[in-house]
Amino acid sequence: MSETPSNPDAAEACAALAALGAELARHAPFSAMTPAQVAQFIEAARPLQFRRGDVVLQPADGPVQALLLVREGRITGRRGMADSAGPFEYVAGDLFPVGAVLGQRAVTATYTANDDSVCLALSADEVQRLATASPAFADFLNRRVMDFLTLSQRALQRSGAAHTLDARLSSLPRKEPLACSPATPLAQALAAMHERGTGSVLVLDAAQAPVGILTRHDILGRVTLPQRALTTPIAEVMSSPVQSLTTEHTLQDAALVMARHGIRHLPVTEAGRIVNIVSERDLFALQRLSLRQLSAQIRAAPDVDTLRHLAGEIRAFARNLLDQGVQARQTTELISHLNDVLTERLVLLVAAQSGMDLGQASWLAFGSEGRGEQTIATDQDNGLVFASHDPDTDRPRWLALAREVNDALDACGYPLCKGRVMASNPECCLTPDEWRARFAHWIEHGAPEDLLKASIYFDLRPLCGNAALAQALQAMPAREAVRVPRFLKQLAGNTLRYRVPLNWRGAIETQAVDGREMLDLKLHGTAIFVDAARVFALAQGLPVLGTRARLEGAAPGMHVAPRESEAWVSAFEFLQGLRLRAQVAETPAGASAPGNPNLIDVGTLDDIERSILKEALRVARRLLQRIELDYGR
Repeated sequence: MSETPSNPDAAEACAALAALGAELARHAPFSAMTPAQVAQFIEAARPLQFRRGDVVLQPADGPVQALLLVREGRITGRRGMADSAGPFEYVAGDLFPVGAVLGQRAVTATYTANDDSVCLALSADEVQRLATASPAFADFLNRRVMDFLTLSQRALQRSGAAHTLDARLSSLPRKEPLACSPATPLAQALAAMHERGTGSVLVLDAAQAPVGILTRHDILGRVTLPQRALTTPIAEVMSSPVQSLTTEHTLQDAALVMARHGIRHLPVTEAGRIVNIVSERDLFALQRLSLRQLSAQIRAAPDVDTLRHLAGEIRAFARNLLDQGVQARQTTELISHLNDVLTERLVLLVAAQSGMDLGQASWLAFGSEGRGEQTIATDQDNGLVFASHDPDTDRPRWLALAREVNDALDACGYPLCKGRVMASNPECCLTPDEWRARFAHWIEHGAPEDLLKASIYFDLRPLCGNAALAQALQAMPAREAVRVPRFLKQLAGNTLRYRVPLNWRGAIETQAVDGREMLDLKLHGTAIFVDAARVFALAQGLPVLGTRARLEGAAPGMHVAPRESEAWVSAFEFLQGLRLRAQVAETPAGASAPGNPNLIDVGTLDDIERSILKEALRVARRLLQRIELDYGR
C-alpha cells in the first residue's frame, strides 16, 4: 500500500477508491471477500462506458477477454429467436458472462446496454489470479456455473413431473403401519389386515422394535397350504428378520433393498420407531414391471432362452425409467443391478451344469459394470479368479465355464468385448497370486500404453462366487497407487490424451455422419470424468468405485470448493443422461444399437440442450486442466 497522499487530487482519488470498495462490498461475491481482495479487483479492473443501445458483447467477438461488473445502468442479454427463456438483465453489482470467461469461449448471447451504462472489466488473467487469491470469489464463479447446469438440466425433463428416486423416504405420505405382538393369533392378524385393506402386518416386540412381518403374499405358502390353525401365534409364520430403512434413505435405496431381498414391503423408521411402511407399488406405481419382479424373474430363470427374453425386459425397464424422468445416475445404477442379477444367474446355471464349485472362484466385473454405471447399450468387461494349487491343470475347466457364460451373455444382447477383457481370455482367468502379479506389473513397471488397456481392471468388483478371493485384489490399486507416484502420473498422462471437442470460439466440434452433426458422448465426454475421477481417488487411496463417489470423495482432500466438485458431478451426469437418450432413440426394445451407441446428433438438440452440453464440456476441459496442473509437470 502506498503512503497517504498529501495533495488534494490524490486524496480525492483515494477517497473515490474507498467509496468504490464500499459500494462493491454490498454485492456478492465482494461481501464475502477481504478488503485486500476487493482492492485487488479494483486496481486490476478498467472502466468501460456504453451508450444506450450499444452492443457490449456478442458471439462474433470470439473468446471473451474480460469479466464485466455492472456499476451503473442495465445490460440485457438475448440468445436469439429460438431462446424459450426470453431476455435476461444485469443491473448494478452483477457479474457477467461468468461461463464464457471461465470456459475461454465466445458468448452465446448478445448483450446490449439498455441505458447509458458503466462497467468494470477484469481481464481473464486477472480473474484467474483473483480466484486463486480469494476462495470466496472462486466459489462464486463455480456456483454460477453450477446453477446454470442445474437449471438447464431441469429444463431437459421430458415429462411434466419428473419422478426422481433421489427423494427421501420422508417425502412419501405416511401410513400408520398395522402392527401386532408375536403372540397375536393368526385369526386376529388376518382380520385386521382385511379390515384395514393393507397388504402386511408388522410384528413388534415389547420395545416396539420390528421382529417380523407377514404379508398377503406370504399367506398362501406359510398359512393356507401348510393348513396352519388360525389360533397359531403369528410369530410361527412371520418372515424374520425384517429389512428396514430410515426416513433419511431414498426411494432408490428402498427399490434396491426390495430387489435384493425379494420383498414387497419395507418398514421405515425415524429415531428408532416405525413411522411408515413403503410398498413396491409406492415406488413404481407407474411402471409396467417393477424392479423386484424383474429381479425375481431373472433369479428364477431356468435357461438362457428365458434370460435372453428378460434381458430385453431390462432394456424396456430402463426406457420406462427415462420416460418417467428418472435421473441418469439412478437409471444406470438400476440397469447395473439388473445386469448383475442376470450375469449371476447365468454363472450359476453354467456352473451347475458343468459341476463347477463356485466356492473356489469368483466372477469379476470390470469397467462400467464394476463401477455400477452401465448404460442401455453395453458390452462385456469381466474376469474370473479361481483358487488352485495347480493352475495349469485347473484353468482349462474354468475357461470352459467362462466361454459358455460369455457366449450366453452375448446371446442376451451384451456383446463380446472387442478388447477381449473377458473371463474366457486366459489373461483374465487367473488365480489370486497371478492376478496380484499382473496388477503389480502394471503398477510398478507398466508403460503408458499398457495402462491405457489396464485402467479398466482398476474398477473391479466381485459379482458372484467366493468374494473373498477378490478382496485383496480389489484393494490393491488404491493401496499401491499412493506408494508409486509414477503409476499415477502415467494414469494422469493417459487421461490428458482426451480432447474436449470445443474450438477456439467455444463451438462444439462434431463429425459429419450421413449429413448429421455427431458427437461421441463417451469418448469426448463421460470418459474424461471417469478417468479423472479414478486418478483422483487412487491418489488418495480411496477404495470407492463409482465416478460420482470418487469425485465427491476426492474433492475435500484436493481442497476443491464444494461447488466445483458439484459442477464435476452435474456435468458428468448430464452427459450420461444424453448417452442414455441417444441409446433409447437408436435402440429398439431387446436389441443392441447399431454401430456406436454413444453418438448423438447435436443438430437435434434445442438451444437449452446445446448450451448445457457446451457448459458440461467446459467443465470437462477445466477438469483436464486440473490434472495437467497436478500431474503434467
